[in-house]
Amino acid sequence: MGRRYFGTDGIRGLTNKAPMTADIAMRVGQAAGAHFLRGDHRHRVVIGKDTRLSGYMMESALVAGFTSVGMDVIMVGPMPTPGVAMLVKSMRADLGVMISASHNPYIDNGIKLFGPDGYKLSDTAEAAIEALLENPPQVVSAEHIGRARRVEDARGRYINDAKRTFPPKLRLDGLKLVIDCANGAAYQVAPSALWELGAEVVTLGVSPNGTNINDKCGSTYPEELCRTVVEEGAAIGLALDGDADRLIVVDEKGEIVDGDQLMALIASDWKKRGKLQGDAIVATVMSNMGLEKFLESEGITLERAKVGDRYVLEMMRTKGCNVGGEQSGHLILTDYATTGDGLIAGLQILAALVTSGKPASELLHLFDPYPQLLKNVRFDGRDPLDAASVKAAIANGEAQLGESGRVLIRKSGTEPLIRVMAEGEDEGLIESVVDDICAAVEEAA
Repeated sequence: MGRRYFGTDGIRGLTNKAPMTADIAMRVGQAAGAHFLRGDHRHRVVIGKDTRLSGYMMESALVAGFTSVGMDVIMVGPMPTPGVAMLVKSMRADLGVMISASHNPYIDNGIKLFGPDGYKLSDTAEAAIEALLENPPQVVSAEHIGRARRVEDARGRYINDAKRTFPPKLRLDGLKLVIDCANGAAYQVAPSALWELGAEVVTLGVSPNGTNINDKCGSTYPEELCRTVVEEGAAIGLALDGDADRLIVVDEKGEIVDGDQLMALIASDWKKRGKLQGDAIVATVMSNMGLEKFLESEGITLERAKVGDRYVLEMMRTKGCNVGGEQSGHLILTDYATTGDGLIAGLQILAALVTSGKPASELLHLFDPYPQLLKNVRFDGRDPLDAASVKAAIANGEAQLGESGRVLIRKSGTEPLIRVMAEGEDEGLIESVVDDICAAVEEAA
C-alpha cells in the first residue's frame, strides 16, 4: 500500500483539509496508540506542540484518540521538537508526538511521531500505523480509557538537558548575542538557557500570537536578525525555526552562515578533540562541494544521504557517525540528541566561539562555497526524467563540469517539481548547464 498520510517528516498539510483535520488526527492517535500498546503496563504518550493557532485543536483530537484506545497522555505544551524526543526517553514513555509544521506558515500543521527510544519512526512503523488507519479503531472499554494530564515543568527539564551539553567550565559572560525564535516553540526555552549560561541576550520572535510563527522571522527569514546583530553590536546571532530543530547563524558583520559551515566547524573541532566518530560526517546531496573539499583537507570523510533529516540520521546510525546535518540548518549531534536540535547546536557553536577568542566572521567561514545554482521546473503527467532528451542533457552537463563540479537532478517530495542543481568552479558554466537541462525538462514535461 502506498503512503497516503506520512511524508518525509511525519504528516503535514493545510489545517482543516485532509490529512490535517481533527478527525484524522484523532484516528492517528488511535492507530499509533494501538500500534504501541505492548505489554500490561500503563502506556503513555508525550504530546508537545509549537505555537500555531491550530495546535490546541490538533492536541485535543490526538488526546481523544490516544485515551480512547487506553493510552495515558502527558501534555507538555509549547516545546521544541527535540524537547519532545528527550522527554519521551526521560519519562520512559511508549510514544512521543510533536504537533508542528516546522518552518511552514501558521495555516499548516503537522504530526511527527517518536518511538520510545526518542527517534523518529521508521518507514516500517509508519506503514503499520497507516494500515491501522484503514480499519475501524479498537477502542477500549470504559474502565480502561486513558487519563490525560499536563506537566508544567517540562520546559525546565529541557533547558537543563540542553545546558548539560555546554562545557561545564565555560560560561557566556560578557557575550552579547541575538536569538530569533521565529515566534515558535523555543520562544521561552532558548533565551532562558542562554541567559542562565551568562549571555547578554537580545531577543527576536518571542511574542507568538498563534498566527505569526515563521512570519518574516526565524531561520528561513534571517534578514531582521542580520540587521539587529549589527545594530546591537552583538558578537553573533542565532535563528531557529518554528519547532527549533533548525539553526542558522549570523556573524558579527551581519553575514549569514549556513548549515554547511556549521558542520565544518563542529566536525573539525570534534576531530581535534577526539570526539568525531569514524572520522566522518553525514550531509545530504545538497551540501556544497566546498564543504567536501574542506573536510578532505582535515582528514574527514563526507557521506551523502537523501534530502531530509530522517535520512541523514538513518545513514549516521548505519555508518556510526555522531555528526550530521543539512545545508538548511538541521544539525544532528547524536552524542546529545536523537534529532536535530537548534539550541544544542547553537551551544556548540558558542562554546567554540568563546574558546577560540576569534570573531564569528573568522571562526565560522572555514571554506569558500563553490558557486551553486538551483532551479525548479513544474511538470504535469508523465515523469520528464524518463525522456531520452533529458537524460542526454544531464549527461552532457556532467561531461562539461567534469571533476570540477557536479549535477543533481531530483523530484520534489511535496510538489510536482523537478529540481535541477549544478555547482562547480565556473559560475557561467554552471548557469549554462542548469539552463540547458531545465529547457530539456520543460520540453519533455
